[in-house]
Amino acid sequence: MLKAGIVGLPNVGKSTLFNALVANAQAQAANFPFCTIEPNVGVVAVPDGRLQMLSDLSSSREIVPTRVEFVDIAGLVKGASQGEGLGNKFLANIREVDAIVHVVRCFEDDDVIHVSGEVDPVRDAEVINLELGLADLGQIEKRRERLKKQARTSKEAQAEDAALARIQAELEQGGAARNVELGEEELPMLKPLGLLTAKPIIYATNVSEDDLAEGNAHSRAVEELALKEGAEAVRISAQVEAELIELGEAERADYLEGLGVSEGGLQSLIHATYRLLGLRTYFTTGEKETRAWTITAGMTAPQAAGVIHTDFERGFIRAQTVAYAQLVEAGSLPEARNRGWLRSEGKEYVVQEGDVMEFLFNV
Repeated sequence: MLKAGIVGLPNVGKSTLFNALVANAQAQAANFPFCTIEPNVGVVAVPDGRLQMLSDLSSSREIVPTRVEFVDIAGLVKGASQGEGLGNKFLANIREVDAIVHVVRCFEDDDVIHVSGEVDPVRDAEVINLELGLADLGQIEKRRERLKKQARTSKEAQAEDAALARIQAELEQGGAARNVELGEEELPMLKPLGLLTAKPIIYATNVSEDDLAEGNAHSRAVEELALKEGAEAVRISAQVEAELIELGEAERADYLEGLGVSEGGLQSLIHATYRLLGLRTYFTTGEKETRAWTITAGMTAPQAAGVIHTDFERGFIRAQTVAYAQLVEAGSLPEARNRGWLRSEGKEYVVQEGDVMEFLFNV
């Protein structure tokens, strides 16, 4: 299961958002910095209306959604790359995740202390991005120093050093490692470094409930920043999400309608994080269960089968496959077969988003 780390300055709403994400998580949310010292971890179901439809078609006894793991990481401050505010510890927590959800405060509230004294989300975002960049620079400089001797005789060390030099130049210009295009042979060399700015990022603009529908000047400024960086921005109100947890489904819909939105920002954030990680979903369905499975874009049918069990990949014969939309239109697998929509796919088939599959394999 891939992990997304929730980061940001202290008191921007990270722990409130985390609690909303995992509903019953016990992360402490309080009006002072560093209230979350150890990273809290929560596994979040990815909302997907297709599951219920498939379950109804198959009369499944159980529905099992796919999931993303979120990690609530304590607030960073200026100087974190030099160890300020337990920065080294928190940066290490970020290094272990696959993607970053950068929560930025876009609401005014005199009762909630801002670590810098005033709300300025673009400045806040740049503080975090600078600290991540400085941490990466320090790590790259140490690695390049160790490579000096090896590079005299090793072509692999020379290639790694050249790639690091390109990333270093980008970071020194205020950019991020993810902006540097790397070859297929370079990626495995650099992966052990776990560079922070190489991780994909979503900005979560945390607004008040009054601004959830339209946003405000603060959230729009962050959206412009994300656009420049080629990142994504999702508007969310952590306080609204926390309140939604206590409501039933009908009350939740009424409450959101009253705010002028069709759904909370939480679902948008989960879906955006899922897309950000380059993930796809395929389904298996039957009387026992309807289940969503997570794969990486570009996986072949045997690799997708291996997500269920390694034996499925080793003994793969073929996959009975139908597109979700076609199955729903047909109303059943037998009817999809009658219409010629149920296909038999082999080892080279690249699984598509929403495929409904049944694998045939040798034990």
